[in-house]
Amino acid sequence: MSDRDRGQDWDVVIRPHLTPYFAYAAAAVIVAAHVTVGFLLKVGSSGVIFQTADQVAIGLLGVIIGGVVTLFARPRVRVGPRGLSVRNLWTDRILDWSDVVGVSFPRSARWARVDLPDDEYIPLMAIQAVDKDRAVEAMERLRDAMARYRSHTQ
Repeated sequence: MSDRDRGQDWDVVIRPHLTPYFAYAAAAVIVAAHVTVGFLLKVGSSGVIFQTADQVAIGLLGVIIGGVVTLFARPRVRVGPRGLSVRNLWTDRILDWSDVVGVSFPRSARWARVDLPDDEYIPLMAIQAVDKDRAVEAMERLRDAMARYRSHTQ
């Protein structure tokens, strides 16, 4: 990974505030519950014969589900001269300034979005309604940076 990809070329970096706490806590509870159930499988007689492999599989399933839940802590938005970088749960895209029409936060939406040509959009999971005032501040920072860079490219 080059220095440009590590954040040296980005002026604004926005991440969600509360969601990572919930994601990590939920992942820990899920893993703990699965590991506990895995240990307790052989304790009583339920008419089903559980093997050690079953116990390990339940624990590993909890680790996998917990890992997927931690993806909710991953979203990020970066703004810089290169464009707008949007990382959500699975994808990471860099949009050129010529492709960005604007950003919006529709009423009753859970997160903001980048508006693209032809009425398309990409959700910005890094700016979430649950963050309240931090989300408002993040939208202001994002719009200020966008105005600065879009005026240079036009």
